[in-house]
Amino acid sequence: MSNTILISGGIVVTVDDEFRGDVLIDGDQIAAVGRVSAPEDATVIDASGCFVLPGLIDNHTHLAMPFMGMMSSDDYDTGTRAAAAGGVTCLVDFAIQREPDNLQSALEQWSARADGAAHVDYGFHMAITNGSEPVLDDMAAMVEAGICSFKLFMAYKGELMARDDVLTACMERARDLNALTMVHAENGDIVDLLVKRALAKGDTSAINHALTRPEFVEAEATGRAARIAESVGAPLFVVHVTCAAAAAEIEAAQLRGGPVTGETCVQYLTNTVDDLKRPGVEGCRYICSPPLRDASNHEPLWQYVRRGVLESISTDHCPFTDEQKARGLDNFSLVPNGLALIQHRLGKLWDEGVVPGKLTRSQLVDRTATTVARRFGLSQKGAILPGKDADIVVFDPNAPRRYGRATSLMNVDYDLYEGETASASVRHTFCRGTLVYDRGEILTAPGHGRFVKRSLAGAA
Repeated sequence: MSNTILISGGIVVTVDDEFRGDVLIDGDQIAAVGRVSAPEDATVIDASGCFVLPGLIDNHTHLAMPFMGMMSSDDYDTGTRAAAAGGVTCLVDFAIQREPDNLQSALEQWSARADGAAHVDYGFHMAITNGSEPVLDDMAAMVEAGICSFKLFMAYKGELMARDDVLTACMERARDLNALTMVHAENGDIVDLLVKRALAKGDTSAINHALTRPEFVEAEATGRAARIAESVGAPLFVVHVTCAAAAAEIEAAQLRGGPVTGETCVQYLTNTVDDLKRPGVEGCRYICSPPLRDASNHEPLWQYVRRGVLESISTDHCPFTDEQKARGLDNFSLVPNGLALIQHRLGKLWDEGVVPGKLTRSQLVDRTATTVARRFGLSQKGAILPGKDADIVVFDPNAPRRYGRATSLMNVDYDLYEGETASASVRHTFCRGTLVYDRGEILTAPGHGRFVKRSLAGAA
């Protein structure tokens, strides 16, 4: 394929508008948008009848992540193949601190896993599990290396959980470094108490994972983190908001003028706690934290997304196989947390958001690409504009695609939506001008994807 590509005749969707037009790619960047005549040597891609979207960004993934004595089943090769099939051209994965006084080692470990393996571009957040003075000092080196966001877990007591003093100190340090603090908001002490009580009573099946993590523990932790952020003047991003009660805490902080925002994930808009009632390992497949909620939360969450209180929709992609999930068949607390979703976000948001009118196409672009790029310092990503990276998705609204293992590129032995059909599907995914995914096939070799240094310096 020529280094000059014209995507012709599609409907280009931006955060403000949509219009029939062309997109000219020259090398790895967008050269022109509008009515464009094809240069003599250009490869022409006919996008008639399709929507041309900026490449999606998934700012919340866990590839090749050690957790509970095992490793999430998608690595940077398989995970980014699946990402490209779902229209994702850049992801921001979580590197997780394991050494008590060191962040650099975590960055090196995750970089080694990703380097030479990814098919789409990637960056890292740094998850802090021990906020010692050396670690607080090390945060500056992370920002210099292009890691401008730091996550703290308010849950997973005894493994990942940070107490409020650590959370406060890290927020202050991130503020001074012009970086973003992210939190997993659940009251880990109460969760730990409820889990112990459930197991003592013999309540061991998958549904008890959700029953021991009720909505109030998420809402309480969200409000507490927001108040701390307001008090120290640090920007805060609450990840994977699952319920109206937690989203209301974010909106309340925003109304007070607090620098607080957040995301939800596609599963919290489409799945329910009833999925955990499925028999055997099938119910275990749906264990994630915070858990899936009652369906009554769906419409309020869509409203929070529409209004921009929840400014983006990610996946929290963290897949585990049936064999891995089955470890907790007799004890829900031993099931590794996470769902396999990176390939399915666009199709699900289209059918359950855009088609019924819960989101406009422009809002879809904003909540999955443009605002994500701005929030996380991906200045070359997230929009179809001259000079931006040529990260582009050609999305066909008239090409149904069956969900299932036969069409999934995710490295799991099941599909959460097996047997369902998406009404529309990705036809082409370009990452920096290279056609990565083409109607069911991955065309790139591992290593096309590059590490992206991120910076919030000067960001709005």
